[in-house]
Amino acid sequence: MIEKLRIEPGSTVELARRDASATHGAPGDRAATEAAEPDLSARLLEFQSRLWAEARRSVLVVLQGLDAAGKDGTIRYVFRGLNPQAVRVAGFKEPTAEELSHDFLWRVHKRTPAAGEIGIFNRSHYEDVLVVRVHEMVPEDVWRARYDHINAFEALLAHGGTTTVKFFLHLSRDEQGRRLLERLDQPEKRWKTRRSDFVERERWTEYQQAYTDMLERTSTTAAPWYIVPADHKWYRNWAVSNILVHVLEQMDPHYPEPPPLGEFLQR
Repeated sequence: MIEKLRIEPGSTVELARRDASATHGAPGDRAATEAAEPDLSARLLEFQSRLWAEARRSVLVVLQGLDAAGKDGTIRYVFRGLNPQAVRVAGFKEPTAEELSHDFLWRVHKRTPAAGEIGIFNRSHYEDVLVVRVHEMVPEDVWRARYDHINAFEALLAHGGTTTVKFFLHLSRDEQGRRLLERLDQPEKRWKTRRSDFVERERWTEYQQAYTDMLERTSTTAAPWYIVPADHKWYRNWAVSNILVHVLEQMDPHYPEPPPLGEFLQR
């Protein structure tokens, strides 16, 4: 499953040929897959505890996707069992005047996780090659150059001990439309609905191309992209949890040895 979802550096991405309702590698149907979640959550907590205690490295989770793809839901379900003092969530909205007066990575770098933490970006620096591109906010030569800047930035994070894991939540157009309309009937979700959600939907083709170029140009060995089918929320949550557990297994954080206490134990 992990290999199927991971985008290898230099590979070609065809989003239109990727089934957003696929359930690659799932334990079974919805019930069977949801039944596997508690074990994954327990393993994720164990690795987080080791990472926090080790206090040498960190993990940065990047979530990107169109409106209603499930970024908030992924955070709510996948990370709900973790120690909150070691998790930092950053949401990147329209930049402020101060942020616009700096380079596009200025506001992002200061929100990256500290040693021992798991940081989560709900949208991220990739907005500057997505929304900025689709709405022609800067010239093409500016946003195209940002692919290399982003790759260099993530390489810098890797050099400093941060493992970056990037998830593109791949939603079908039909499912997005259903979810946006569903929000209007649910008070707990209605507040999130904006007229702009429906306006942006009219630019579906442009966004698909922007996401395709982003995935092809910025999936690197140091910071790979995973395209997670997101039409089924239960599969999305399971896949993201599974990949994170795999990444932390590869990192293999350890509890540090206690300091010498012999003289105190003898008293």
